[in-house]
Amino acid sequence: MTLPSFDALQVGDAIPALELPPVSRLTLALYCGASGDHNPIHVDTDFAHSAGMPDVIAHGMLSMGWLARLLTNWVPQTAIRDYSVRFAAMTQVHEKITCTGQVTEKFEVDGERRVRLSLTTANAEGQVKLAGDAVVALA
Repeated sequence: MTLPSFDALQVGDAIPALELPPVSRLTLALYCGASGDHNPIHVDTDFAHSAGMPDVIAHGMLSMGWLARLLTNWVPQTAIRDYSVRFAAMTQVHEKITCTGQVTEKFEVDGERRVRLSLTTANAEGQVKLAGDAVVALA
């Protein structure tokens, strides 16, 4: 993987988006097994209804993983210097999520050229589910 060029990037530039298929119950069940997070709000419809929810919801950490995948589709993992998120809204089963990133700052630290990115996951209606930022080192 070739690093994007620091010189070619400008504040405001978008990185390639990651469009995901609609969230399925199978995806949530598989994530439960992989993560060890077996909270019934993610897989048990009856439990979700008893908690006042219309249906099960996706794991917040699954959404965080999707944003990490957005980053590693763009740069190698070794280029990531910082990554943080804020959970903004619940991701419902069947929602189609798109992950996006935009350059918000260019700077250097100890001679290493870096960019800060604003990151989001949002549904097809544009409702932000997760917001965050990342700092990556570039060539």
